[in-house]
Amino acid sequence: MKVAAIQMVSGISLDANLSEALRLLRLAAAGGAELAVLPEYFCFMGMKDEDKLVIAETEGLGMVQDFLSDAARDLKLCVVGGTLPMATEDPGHAANASLAFDAKGQRISRYDKIHLFRYDNGRERYDEAAVLKAGDTPTSFALRDKSGQSWRIGQSVCYDLRFAELYQTLAAEVLLVPAAFTYTTGSAHWEVLLRARAIENQAFVIASAQGGVHENGRRTWGHSMVIDPWGQVLAMQAEGPGVVLADIDMARVKQVREQLPSLQHRVLR
Repeated sequence: MKVAAIQMVSGISLDANLSEALRLLRLAAAGGAELAVLPEYFCFMGMKDEDKLVIAETEGLGMVQDFLSDAARDLKLCVVGGTLPMATEDPGHAANASLAFDAKGQRISRYDKIHLFRYDNGRERYDEAAVLKAGDTPTSFALRDKSGQSWRIGQSVCYDLRFAELYQTLAAEVLLVPAAFTYTTGSAHWEVLLRARAIENQAFVIASAQGGVHENGRRTWGHSMVIDPWGQVLAMQAEGPGVVLADIDMARVKQVREQLPSLQHRVLR
């Protein structure tokens, strides 16, 4: 199955972001992708954190959800909408939700980001919990590719990457990591954490990132990539918008897991 990790540099215009996302999804489809993963906050990077609340959508209703459904159906591929803000019962907090739509445009999964990022080095400060409500449910979905092979796809978002136990719980052959890693933390930890999750779980990793300088002044690390179950980077783009394409094969998963059966050797769970 060919997959695509889509990299963006999203701005403050919802319409412009969706237009750019569609352009990149079309490139992914033209390249033969059956699964395309957009980055975290693909639809919107506001001037301040509270701006997320203004565009938060209700379940099953909204421009971004319609966009994802239409794009998946029209392009005939599974689309994972990195994240978008979804309304909660608390008007002061939204869920940071990753939604998956199949090639018929039907929503097949929703994952709400469990781990909320907080960082303060004296110059940069982030606290997602100020406007986001954490999810509490590890989530995966099944995807059958054109060859008839069924894949278990495990979902995560950005800061989740630092919590290995989540990925062990998912027990998937493909792990998704849409993200908006900061330049500071990304340059230090992004690739090593992604490769570790691939190696530990003997699974493919599709990491779609924000990558560049945004209108709000934030700089994200980028380096979207696809990694195989042995930890090898199959394809990568450092900065700027683009589509990272790679072929994944269940035979490779089985080969790695048979040659080094570490998943069978786990004692502490």
